[in-house]
Amino acid sequence: MSLLSCQNVCVSFAQRDVIKNASFEVNKGDRIGLIGVNGSGKTTLFRVICGLLEPSDGTLVKASLTTVGFVEQHACAESRLNVYDELLTVFRPLMELERELEELHRKVELTSGSVPEYLERQEELTRQFQDRGGLTYQSRAHSCLKGLGFTEAEESLPVSALSGGQRTKLSLGKLLLSEPDIMLLDEPTNHLDIASVEWLEDFIGKYGGTLLVISHDRYFLDKTTTRTIEISNRRVICGKGNYSVYMKNKAERLESDRRAYEKGMLEIRRIEKMIEQQKQFNQERNYITIASKEKQIERIRAELPELPPREKTFPLRFGEVVRSGDEVLIAEGLSKAYDGKRLFENVDLRIYRGEKVFLLGPNGCGKSTLLGLILNKIPKDAGYARFGHNVTVGSFEQTQTGLTTDKTVLGELYDRFPTRTVPELRGYLGAFNFKDDDIDKRMRDLSGGERARVALLILILKHPNFLILDEPTNHLDIASREVLEEALLGFEGTILCVSHDRYFVNKLATKILYFNTTEIAALDGNYDDYVTALAAGGNASEGARKAEKKPNEYQLRKEAESRERKRQTRKRRIEEELSSCEERRDELNRTLSDPDTAADYEKILSLTAELEEVNGRIDELEAEWLELEEI
Repeated sequence: MSLLSCQNVCVSFAQRDVIKNASFEVNKGDRIGLIGVNGSGKTTLFRVICGLLEPSDGTLVKASLTTVGFVEQHACAESRLNVYDELLTVFRPLMELERELEELHRKVELTSGSVPEYLERQEELTRQFQDRGGLTYQSRAHSCLKGLGFTEAEESLPVSALSGGQRTKLSLGKLLLSEPDIMLLDEPTNHLDIASVEWLEDFIGKYGGTLLVISHDRYFLDKTTTRTIEISNRRVICGKGNYSVYMKNKAERLESDRRAYEKGMLEIRRIEKMIEQQKQFNQERNYITIASKEKQIERIRAELPELPPREKTFPLRFGEVVRSGDEVLIAEGLSKAYDGKRLFENVDLRIYRGEKVFLLGPNGCGKSTLLGLILNKIPKDAGYARFGHNVTVGSFEQTQTGLTTDKTVLGELYDRFPTRTVPELRGYLGAFNFKDDDIDKRMRDLSGGERARVALLILILKHPNFLILDEPTNHLDIASREVLEEALLGFEGTILCVSHDRYFVNKLATKILYFNTTEIAALDGNYDDYVTALAAGGNASEGARKAEKKPNEYQLRKEAESRERKRQTRKRRIEEELSSCEERRDELNRTLSDPDTAADYEKILSLTAELEEVNGRIDELEAEWLELEEI
């Protein structure tokens, strides 16, 4: 059953198209992930669906009596209630029904049940109350607040005392409990720690309605969605499956389209040569053939698949880094408390060269504080932390207070890296979604997210051998996260990172550190290994002990993955150099074939010597490539 139909919807702002000819159906029970780069129009499409924005063209039709829920509909910034009471406003009709039942109960007692109308009404209201969840709504409200990370004490706080992130979580809770027919979630995992995100995934799994969700959290999308809609270059593309399935199908589709396009273009070139031959004969029947062939070309062009424009970006690579000593970070007895609350105590850490260590734990447990202690930016209550031999540290923090100059984005980068060319820097900025006029913005005018992206790029271009990162994927869309992941996968140094992005953790981690009350425990592996250990042991500590029984197997797997990454990287670099050498070889052959060159004996000798050198290099590269291919 279709709940919503979108046909040829267009949205424009200031004569600029944001969405063009969007057509799709939303059926009852659909779980749809809406993806696309920042600024592609995802939230705009949500506002159109909600009726908050009129499309410039096209039609959007909702089924009769279909309710649509969006966080903006439940803004609670002006509320004078406390957190728990504000959440209960979702159940206002149910609470009114409860009050009416209580009043009827008193009337029945006063009349000793002698008024049949009271008894009948009481029975009817009781049935309605129970059917609509009246017996459980208070416990559901407490469970929702707990799941979203509110403590019992915070339930009594006035809404006005909450931070912006907490108010967003409260608004999300109201939306979840209102259970509309179509629920629209815009980045619901922002401000949530991993435990709260997992609670949300479980809640959505039990939700009986229809879901559309915007998220850059790929792990979350894989867990909660069964269809995917992508907005790319103002077009809406629909596909089956969750994020990972959709991206796999998309890659296969693009490859198939590319091959079909190349095959079509080859056929067009073949026919064009035939047309040239026919023109040389210059007879009437040849012009009839030419007209027929030209129509054939038109038909082939009309059937060619449309290929997406190529992104003109540079791959971000750290390149070679200076080798550090085996011990990169040594910390002992680190302790920290604020206002009498102990965050952690007697924390001992050893991080070794090449490890990619991720620090997990609930919001407020002290992850960022621990990084601050290690970097000597926050005073320690006890203990010490020092870096090993030849360690150069590069750190990334969530707040970028130093990047507020009057320079442009491009100017800031060029001043820091004057040996880089402007096209290179433009390409790197493009990889982090700085397009067109974005690079001419003043640093002081950038949003917090934009400054974070610039800071991350600066960090990559500095080439430290030890990275300390605090939530580096915040403010990055999926494409930029993947660019960062590829850069960090090829990074030959050491990483210590705080992140709630489970997909990111899963792809990079070789070790997990996690908060266990006021202590920190360690576990070799990535996020999936951590979850498995947790399930096996019933608690993190026991799970870690069981997981530690198989460190060699895990280490061997990680070493094999590292060797494979290096092999693929070397193959890619060989292919790039081969392409360059082959271009130079062809250029030399053309020059040697030129009659003007034949008269210059010395030039012939020089070019021939270079050609032999280039051919020798090609042979070496091809031999090395074949050797790598056979491994």
